[in-house]
Amino acid sequence: MSALSDLVEARLPEADFDQRDPDYIREMLPGAWVLASIWHRAEVRGLANIPEDGPVLLVGNHSGGNLSPDTTVFTLAFTSYFGVERPFYQLAHNLVTVAPGLGTFLRRFGALPASHENAEKALGAGAAVLVYPGGDWEVHRPSWQSGRIDFGGRTGFLRLAAHMGVPIVPVVSHGGQHTALVLTRGEGLARRLGLDRAFRLKVLPISVVVPWGVTVGDLVPRWSFPAKITIEVLPPLDVRERFGEDPDLDAAYDAVTGEMQDALDSLVAERRLPLPGRS
Repeated sequence: MSALSDLVEARLPEADFDQRDPDYIREMLPGAWVLASIWHRAEVRGLANIPEDGPVLLVGNHSGGNLSPDTTVFTLAFTSYFGVERPFYQLAHNLVTVAPGLGTFLRRFGALPASHENAEKALGAGAAVLVYPGGDWEVHRPSWQSGRIDFGGRTGFLRLAAHMGVPIVPVVSHGGQHTALVLTRGEGLARRLGLDRAFRLKVLPISVVVPWGVTVGDLVPRWSFPAKITIEVLPPLDVRERFGEDPDLDAAYDAVTGEMQDALDSLVAERRLPLPGRS
């Protein structure tokens, strides 16, 4: 199948929950965590805030382009802490889950095409699910906006948690947006090219990456800059308990993203330099 056919097929990929491979994760985990610890000096705090079992919706801010190193770091930390047998899935853009090489690796760790149907199915089976409401809008924001939570006003994660009756656990990350120099989202270019209609892409970022220099889009293999990534897991919250049985989603959105922004501000305050940061 040609690369173009793969992209077209990626519009509506089928989720295969059985592709998550605990034996593969167990084999790859030590080496992958060592690499993340060396290259990104990965630090994940507050994992004890996540309920020890049962379904939970982990809601994160998203950085670093399609490589999303914050996702990798958190996935490795979660799996190390709770064990490879705990069902854990990460929702990702369709084009990422079918990317050659990277897509296979991520699917074996539990990556699924992002959709409410896949999230409901995973939560209904008792799994922990990691979702990034900001999606491609947030992950490709300009690098100088690295200290901003930007979900683009999307409230679907709150509706999902209330509908499924599962707790939300915010996961706040800093450092991922320093692993590439994103100049612009390129939302106007994406709109003019019809990428939203064709591939659910609202952006076509222009970035400076290694080894290619300036690139349009984020679909070529590249190296991440060695920025330190720090992640803080906040205490869980029950949407219905805190905001009512019929919650005002806009008010709930402002409250949750506000708390995440406060945590991100604290992480930003720790960072003196974009790449070296603190050890």
